[in-house]
Amino acid sequence: MMKQVLLCALAALPAWANAQTVTVSTGAGNADQSWYRLSDDAVHATALADWDLGFEINGFSASILVNTAKGLKVYNTGLGLDAWLDVTSPDVENWAELQNSEIDWTAGALTDGADGNINLGWGTYNMDNHVIGGTELYVIELAGGGYKKLRIDALSQGKYYFTYADLDGLNEQAGEVDKNDFLDRNFGYWNISTNATVDIEPANDAWDLLFTKYYSDLGVMWYGVVGVLQNTPVDVAQVDGIPTAEATFDDAYSSMSSDINIIGSDWKTYTGGQYEYAADRSYFVRATTGDVWKLVFTGYGGGATGTISFTKEFVSATSVDEVTVHGSVSLYPNPVQAGTGAVNVIADIPGDRALVRVIDLNGREVHSSPVMGLDGFSARRIQLGALPTGMYLLQLVHAQGVATTRMIVE
Repeated sequence: MMKQVLLCALAALPAWANAQTVTVSTGAGNADQSWYRLSDDAVHATALADWDLGFEINGFSASILVNTAKGLKVYNTGLGLDAWLDVTSPDVENWAELQNSEIDWTAGALTDGADGNINLGWGTYNMDNHVIGGTELYVIELAGGGYKKLRIDALSQGKYYFTYADLDGLNEQAGEVDKNDFLDRNFGYWNISTNATVDIEPANDAWDLLFTKYYSDLGVMWYGVVGVLQNTPVDVAQVDGIPTAEATFDDAYSSMSSDINIIGSDWKTYTGGQYEYAADRSYFVRATTGDVWKLVFTGYGGGATGTISFTKEFVSATSVDEVTVHGSVSLYPNPVQAGTGAVNVIADIPGDRALVRVIDLNGREVHSSPVMGLDGFSARRIQLGALPTGMYLLQLVHAQGVATTRMIVE
């Protein structure tokens, strides 16, 4: 008999029964970034200016962030590392300015150009010695003026090696970030001014949402905004068109997404000299614990205070003990042949729709898609895309629980 996690739905309760108002601040001038945990409202705040480069600790993408929200600009010169001595003056008109993805933590600015295979943007993976060797020469324009040229030399045996210097070659520094120093973090950080690592991010299971300034693609330009980004294992759904007091998880579960900016910054609009908030926009957040919360944003103090206010309503809880619930899911064939991009899913769950989630061994969601038209015992062929070989969990998230099975790709 399959064991599942029981979701004890409380969404039918009136909002006033268990909602509370929470305020999280990014500080005056939005000078802070605040990691927030839904379960107990714990906040871990650090100065936004404390870091310049962020190095991904877990996962396969070796993402490298650049703190553009601090005012840094980063350019790919289009040159290889052998041109290190040739770059002696700014040429920003002919360099490509890069941005961190606002959708995926694994697509930092220096990961631009990655192909999902051996090219990781800043370097190339060597399958013989398992070292990622640097290939790109970058220039960082500092917030206070001046430039640094930067190369990521290698990621070898769990350590990032990199070098930066003034454009004239002076003040050259060799940096090193050891993954072992940040094993329970998503990223390890580096400060160029102090030439040292900084430990600013809480453990990856200790926060759900990050309240911060970041750069967003507005279509015609990238622009600094203040908003909310989500942790890697957190899923969020945005529900529009339903009064916030009436929106329930039934309206949201099939559209849960791991895109980190589902909440983002557009819960507020600036009109007539003041901020306004939609009366029909709610967010449902599946936290790192698996618990689901309903959030409605109600206030923003602007740059004067950086305060962000919202109501938080408990929707459902993950039981401490596993219990049997209605529903099961199985796959055939299993193992799944790598490269086929599809799997046959046999589901026996209540309701006519569900969300298919595939999670790798690092806890990262690598696929998410809704499936409709289910009717008790059903079979569907699901397109998953090309997944690397390995072991995964496949989940069917439905109105009354989560059915899970193991999937092997070989």
